[in-house]
Amino acid sequence: MDRKKYVIIMAAGSGSRMGGDRPKQFLELGGKAVLQRTIEVFLEAVPGIKVVTVLPEQFIDYWKDYCYRKNFICPQILVKGGMTRFHSVRNALERIPEGAIVGVHDGVRPLVTPELVSKLYSMSETQQGVIPVTPCIETLKVLAEKDGCLEAIPGAEADRSVLFGAQTPQMFWSEILKEAYSLPYDTTFTDDASVVEKYGKSLSYVIGERLNIKITTQEDLLLSRAVDLLNKD
Repeated sequence: MDRKKYVIIMAAGSGSRMGGDRPKQFLELGGKAVLQRTIEVFLEAVPGIKVVTVLPEQFIDYWKDYCYRKNFICPQILVKGGMTRFHSVRNALERIPEGAIVGVHDGVRPLVTPELVSKLYSMSETQQGVIPVTPCIETLKVLAEKDGCLEAIPGAEADRSVLFGAQTPQMFWSEILKEAYSLPYDTTFTDDASVVEKYGKSLSYVIGERLNIKITTQEDLLLSRAVDLLNKD
């Protein structure tokens, strides 16, 4: 089957942890909005890809105006975000046909490389779900709060050799993802992979990129700007 390529760009967050008057997806990175930088990676990696951008309802007109002012020419299907990330993805999936490969990517991960994106779409031609991950490199402690302090839980150990952090873009056959999102919302759903696995489908995992940073705080933005400058040298 020749599957068409779609990407759902998740940019419906309010950016409350970042502060400021604009959500983080609209802040500047290298002279462009973070969201524009993110979308451009997919346009480069997969020519002809169809882009579905999920936005806060109150910022849809803002984004349209930005694209016009910056001459950012990219046909997009704009979708209103939902109450949670789960509901936002479900809204976007209404615009995706069956028989496609759909990636779901955080709009605030602009440093993902075209090489990784292309690799994931290629793998998804034969695998129903592909998730990029990075191995845990920190020493992990299992702690509990006691009398206002954190203390180790006796006997509790975390083996970092089997722990990995999930990234985006996460790739799926669209019919699988649409079926999975027919499940009722559950607070344990932290990403699309968790929804699909709850639905009972197996997934494949591949090593991602450590610099595929999710911009959530001011420190993340500063780090992303520094990496961006280094990449241009």
